[in-house]
Amino acid sequence: MALRLITRSLRSKLLPISTPASSLHSHATSFGFKEVREEEKSQMVGNVFSSVASNYDLMNDLMSLRLHRLWKDRLVSKLNPFPGMRHLDVAGGTGDVAFRVLETINSVDRRALQDVLEDNLQEETQIYVCDVNPNMLNVGKKRAQERGLGDHRSLLWVEGDAEALSFEDNSMDGYTIAFGIRNVTHIEKALAEAYRVLKRGGRFLCLELSHVEVPIFKQLYDYYSFSVIPALGELVADDRESYQYLVESIRRFPSQGMFASMIANSGFQKVEYENLVGGVVAIHSGLKI
Repeated sequence: MALRLITRSLRSKLLPISTPASSLHSHATSFGFKEVREEEKSQMVGNVFSSVASNYDLMNDLMSLRLHRLWKDRLVSKLNPFPGMRHLDVAGGTGDVAFRVLETINSVDRRALQDVLEDNLQEETQIYVCDVNPNMLNVGKKRAQERGLGDHRSLLWVEGDAEALSFEDNSMDGYTIAFGIRNVTHIEKALAEAYRVLKRGGRFLCLELSHVEVPIFKQLYDYYSFSVIPALGELVADDRESYQYLVESIRRFPSQGMFASMIANSGFQKVEYENLVGGVVAIHSGLKI
């Protein structure tokens, strides 16, 4: 796993704003390999996730050979959750990341604290699960019920858009988004919103499917992506098109270095990224200072 620190010098090396991966202000945008109007993309992405919601967890396990669980563990370990924090998990409808944040907080050793203080910390802890798709949120709420967390006061479920969050400025200690930012229409708007809602000292963390850099591994990964994943979607979920979009959207997403530069240009400092499994996924992070 390669960990790389992105300094301010990166900003002078950005690709021109007219490149395909960064044409975010035009009236056309990408939906996989297709070009669609901006106002159409959110509805099309919504249709994809409404279609896959019921099989989302099963397909994640199958497509990643359950590795997505380890990747999310790594993401939350970088967050370093603490009792009493206010955390926002965007595009997190099924609750996978939020449950991990809550479990980590609950595992913190608080034996030295007085009972009354412990109760206050638990009451103050707020983990918001924000997703634009109500079907995904319903899956997450059902999973919370199955885990005995249906009425947990620290878990709050919010239907909302990553590009126009309903939360106040400087209100969150942490922000995570896992496998979601490549689906927004304007990446820079989502990053600006993340920066806006975070407190000073708050951390931004993004787990996203990314770009493999090793040539031989890249060929194998491309074959698996375009030949196996859509076929798996058709076999298990009776939905080839949604999983075809999935693999195409990964290829249209900015490279690790370019995305790191976009994060830095949004105001975050100490921006870095870590490649996992040779770049199949990457975790980007930044601090609001």
